[in-house]
Amino acid sequence: MLENKFYILCQNFTINSKLIENLWKEIELSYSNKNRFYHTLLHLENIYIELKPFALDSTIEFSIFYHDMVYDIQKGDNEEKSAVVALKHLTELGLTKRGIRQVYQLIIETKNHQASSLENAFFLDADLSILGKKLEVYKKYSEDIRQEYSIYSDKAYKKGRKNVLKKFLTKDRIYISDYFYNLYEEKARKNILYELKYL
Repeated sequence: MLENKFYILCQNFTINSKLIENLWKEIELSYSNKNRFYHTLLHLENIYIELKPFALDSTIEFSIFYHDMVYDIQKGDNEEKSAVVALKHLTELGLTKRGIRQVYQLIIETKNHQASSLENAFFLDADLSILGKKLEVYKKYSEDIRQEYSIYSDKAYKKGRKNVLKKFLTKDRIYISDYFYNLYEEKARKNILYELKYL
């Protein structure tokens, strides 16, 4: 699914099939890293599914592919580095400077999930949609996140995870857009409280 979508997307900007193939291989390699359990290609597929009701422009689609290109749990600049990779690749593809800036900005916004536009809000909300899924799906997500942070002791992990989850609960809204708020807000808060209870 994803590979085909990426090829079709890129063909709007270049006829260089070898370039597209190489860019896809780099994406596939990044998201298939052995240290990833949640931030995988499946995560990207799920974002596509969540955004199915909307007409997606190329900046949103490219943001799906590149927003987690760099994922190192020991670093605090993954979003910035992912945005730089996107900038490099999209320049090679021949996107307009405006389009590249939009993708770059959206990837940066995934750091704190503060949207600069409604369109960006839909993407950021879709990125967090897992929080509002059925409990068994949420539990699998939380287990996958724990595996990604397996280098940390239970004590250290639980402390950090609790801080992250509590930040979500202190927000007036987890989801920015009304669409995702109505769809997932209530369930997301219940899931987070459930996880906190057992941490």
